[in-house]
Amino acid sequence: MRLSKAFSTTLREVPSDAEIPSHQLLLRAGFIRQLGAGIFTYLPLARRALNRIEAIMREEINAIGGQELTMPVVHPADIWQETGRWSQIGDEMARFKDRTGHDMVLAMTHEEVITDLARREIQSYRQLPQLIYHIQTKFRDDPRPRAGLIRVREFTMLDSYSLDRDWDGLNAQYQAHYDAYFRIFKRCGLPVRAVGSDTGMMGGKEAHEYIYLTPVGEDTLMFCDSCDYAANRQVATFAKPHPAPEILLPMEKVATPEVSTIADLSAFLEISPAQTAKAVFLTAELAGREDPLLIFAVLRGDMALNETKLTNAVAAAGKGAIRNLRPALNEEITAIGATPGYASPIGIRRENVLVVADDLLAHSPNMVAGANEIGFHLRNTNLGRDYQAEVLADITQAEDGAPCPHCGGRLEAQRGVEVGNIFKLGTRYTEALGATFLDEEGAAHPIIMGSYGIGVGRLLACVAEEYHDELGLIWPVSLAPYPVHLVVLNSKDGSAEIAAEQLYADLLAAGLEPLYDDRDERAGVKFNDADLIGLPLRVTVSARSLQNGSFEFKRRDREERWVVPAAEALETIRETLAEMAQAQQDRFKL
Repeated sequence: MRLSKAFSTTLREVPSDAEIPSHQLLLRAGFIRQLGAGIFTYLPLARRALNRIEAIMREEINAIGGQELTMPVVHPADIWQETGRWSQIGDEMARFKDRTGHDMVLAMTHEEVITDLARREIQSYRQLPQLIYHIQTKFRDDPRPRAGLIRVREFTMLDSYSLDRDWDGLNAQYQAHYDAYFRIFKRCGLPVRAVGSDTGMMGGKEAHEYIYLTPVGEDTLMFCDSCDYAANRQVATFAKPHPAPEILLPMEKVATPEVSTIADLSAFLEISPAQTAKAVFLTAELAGREDPLLIFAVLRGDMALNETKLTNAVAAAGKGAIRNLRPALNEEITAIGATPGYASPIGIRRENVLVVADDLLAHSPNMVAGANEIGFHLRNTNLGRDYQAEVLADITQAEDGAPCPHCGGRLEAQRGVEVGNIFKLGTRYTEALGATFLDEEGAAHPIIMGSYGIGVGRLLACVAEEYHDELGLIWPVSLAPYPVHLVVLNSKDGSAEIAAEQLYADLLAAGLEPLYDDRDERAGVKFNDADLIGLPLRVTVSARSLQNGSFEFKRRDREERWVVPAAEALETIRETLAEMAQAQQDRFKL
C-alpha cells in the first residue's frame, strides 16, 4: 500500500475529547474516526488489524469444532418476549417498530436467535453436541460511552454458542472455550486473567471474564495474595468477621443532633462504624410490576453496598428481575415514613417497599440505627426482633485488604477491562423457547447451552493500550496492519526511489506487503508518522545508505538502527519478523 494513496491521514494534535492513550493514538495514527457518541468508523489501517484479530478467532474456534454462520442484527421482539428479557432489560436495549407496527430489537446479543434456530434445527440427541459462532455487529445504547473503543454503543463481537444434551457436555465445551480464549488473547499479544463474574442479563449458572489489567479499566477485580482466588468485585465475596454473641439489650432512643453520617455518628457516640446499621435507598423497576419499587438496603456501617449482589439477591429470592436501578429521591424516602440521614426499617410503612438486609446483620447484635426522626438514633436495634427483612443475603462489596473467602489471605483490588466472557447458560433460554431434543427412548429434554464472547474492537483498543510509547503505537507482529513500513527519502538523482520501488515489488511478490511511504515529505515527517502508526519494522531507503549498497533497518520496539546490504534485505526482513513473532510466542508460552 502506497501511503500517498492512503485514505486516512495522521493527526499532529491530540484530540481534546480523547481521554486515554489508545483512543488518542488510534485517532492520531489514522485508525479510527468518531461518528457519534460511542459510534466509530474503522479506517483501512484498523480494518486490516481487525481482520488479523478475526482470523485468529476463526482459527481457534474452528479448532475446537466451531462452525461459522451469520445471524441478523435486527430481531423481532417476540423471541425476546418469550425469554422475558424484553421486560427485564432497560433503556440500553434499542427498540423500534417496523412499518407494520411490529416491535423490533437491535441486537445486543444473540441468545434468543440461536435458541430459536436450535428449536427449529435440533430434534434428536444424534445432532448434539454442536458449536456454532459468528462475528457480528451489535448495538447497546450505553448511557456513558467513553475511552474510545473501550466502551462504545455499536460494537462487533465474536459469539460462539454450544449446544449439548447434558451438563457434562457443556462442561467440556466450556473448558474448551476457556482454553481457546486464552490462546486467542496470547496470539494477539494481550496479557489477560480469567476471573469469576456475574452472569448479569445473560443468566445461567456460572461465568468467567477475561480481564486486561490496566488503570484505565472500569472494572475492579479482586485477587488474593495467597491463593488463586480471583473475581470481579461485582460478585467477589470475602470472609466476613462475625461479632461475638451478646445479650440483646432493650432498644433506646438517643439524641444525636446534626449527626447524619456514619462517620459523624461513630464519633459522636464513640463507637466503631461496625456497630452501626447503615440505610441505603434505591428505586428500581421490577419485571412484571408497573410501579417503581423502593428498595431499602440495610448493612453494617463500615461496609459498602454492592448493587450487583443486591440485584441478584432480589431475583434469587423470587421478588423479580431488577432493571433501571437508581438512588431514591428524598421525597420517595419520606413517603414511607423514613427520614434521610436518620433512617432505619423500624416503624416505616411497608407498602411498596422491599427491605433487603446484609446477612452479617443476622450475626450483629445491638446495632445503632436511625430513629426516623431528625436528630435521633436508636441504640440496640436487632434484625429479627425489631424489624424484619424480606430478603437476607450477602449484599456488601469486597474492599481492598478484605480477607479472602478461601484462605483468609488479603484481597487486592486492581482495575481492568473486560475483553471476553464465557457463560454456562444451561436451560435458561431453551426452556423458555422450547428448544428440546429427543433422547434414545424418545423423551424430550431441553438443550443445554453455553455462550462465549470477545469484543473485537475493544480487544484492538486494549492491544493499543498495552503497546505504545510517547511516540506512538507499537503493534505486535501478529496484529500489525502491515509487517513493514518502507520509507524512501527522496534523492536528487532518483536512485533511492528506484531502489525503494524494487524493494516494494520484491516484498509484494514475497507476500510481505509493506506500507510504502512514497510521499514527497521531509524525513522527519515520514519518521514521525512511522513511529505514530507503529508497524513492527521500518526499512529506510536513502541516497546516503545506497552509497554503501545498504538499507537502514529499525524495529519499532527498539532504539537501535542497523544497515543491511540491499541484496540481503528481503531475507533479513523475513528473519527479523520471525524473530519478533517468536519473542511474542515465548512471552506468552504459545
